[in-house]
Formats: sequence, C-alpha cells, structure tokens
Amino acid sequence: MEWRDQGILLGVRRHGETSAILEVFTEGHGRHVGVMRGATSRKIAPVLQPGAQLDLTWRARLDDHIGSYTVEPLRSRSVMAMADRLSLAGLNAVAALLMFLLPEREVHWSLYRRTEALLDILDEVQVWPLAYLKWEMALLEELGFGLDLRKCAVTGSRDDLIYVSPRTGRAVSRQGAGDWADRLLPLPLCMLGQGGASDTEIADGLRTTGYFLMNRLAPELGHKPLPEARQRFMDVFLRRLAQGQHQIDK
Repeated sequence: MEWRDQGILLGVRRHGETSAILEVFTEGHGRHVGVMRGATSRKIAPVLQPGAQLDLTWRARLDDHIGSYTVEPLRSRSVMAMADRLSLAGLNAVAALLMFLLPEREVHWSLYRRTEALLDILDEVQVWPLAYLKWEMALLEELGFGLDLRKCAVTGSRDDLIYVSPRTGRAVSRQGAGDWADRLLPLPLCMLGQGGASDTEIADGLRTTGYFLMNRLAPELGHKPLPEARQRFMDVFLRRLAQGQHQIDK
C-alpha cells in the first residue's frame, strides 16, 4: 500500500532511538499516523514542529498497518507562531483539538482547507483570533454539532439574536429569551458573520464554542476532557484582553 499527499504536522512522538511517530492532518487521507525513520537527525528534527506543511509518502504492507512516512518539508510555521505568544498558543490549540476530535483516517476536505488557511495567517495577530473563532465554529459543524444561528428558536424572528441555547445550539433573540436569559450563552455579532469584532466579543464567542466542544462533542468521545492546550489559548487571550482594558482605563 502506498499514497502521497500533503499534510499539516499535528504532533511528534519519539519512537526508539532515531525514529518518531508523526500524526498528520492530510487533505486526502484525514488524520493519519505513521513512523518516520531518522526523524531525530539534526537535519530534519528542527523542521518537525507542529504546524509544519509536509509532502508525505506513506507505505505499508497492509492498509490497516501503521506504516512509514517519507517526508519532504514544504514550509514551516514555527517562526510565525513564535512571533507572538497568542499565535503559539493558538497553533497548539488547533493541533491538540484535531488530534483529540478527528477520527483517524476519516477525510475532512473542507476542514483541512480551513485549517491550512488559518495557520497561514498565524502572524496576523490582529485578525487571527476572529479567524480562530470561526474555525472552531467550522469544526463543530464538520463533526455534526454545528450551531443553528439562522433564527430565534422561540419566536422564529431573525432580528436581535443575542443568545445561543446551551441545550439545542440554536439562536435565541432578546425577546425570546425572557426570564431564561441568564441561562443562555452569548451570541456576538461576529458569530453571525456581521462585520469585525472586538476582543470582548471574540472572547464571548469562544466561551460559546468552548461550551459545545466540552459539553456536547467531548462526551461523544467518552467524556474525555478537552486538551489543556485549548484552555491555555483561552487563558492567553483573556490575559491580553484584560491588559488591553487596563490600558484603556488608565
């Protein structure tokens, strides 16, 4: 068995003295694992960082074997990520969520293209947080837990949608919320695709997507907690938000 594809490196685990197990999100073969011999060499080891774009050839005697990789680096994203603490935390969150949530060898073309586009703007720190929020929304959609934000679940209105029901994932208007408002999740305008967003609005959106990742999607995988990398990204983002608000207050 053999195939060739491009992919995004998600994780590397040492295997023996000179080899490593690579976990890669590929365009045509989904999340795929394989052994790379010589991965610890001085030449290739610095390139094998999460987010790296790779040209991959996979070979195995049988399709269900772990197989081995031959790798040709295409571009590294580590320098982009290291330029900003939030970018690095975001890259780690993307890689960890994909390893945690994606079934192995299940193809997700649309999500792959979104992920590649997201990682290609890692160094655009002003736009990246909103792009990441939209990526988490796409991740939920791709895995069958997409939010229905078209109209109010209570009144049917398309106006003044400001909440999301934690039970159904459907939008709720201000009028439709009534006495239940304090039990609902925030729905900032940026999640409706209406213009840009402040960091505060993005943080509200991440709390909402995080709720569904943690309480709807993760339980489907056996009640495992989300990877810590996602919370670390959230912590870095909230610290940046708090520092910005402090500077404005001063």
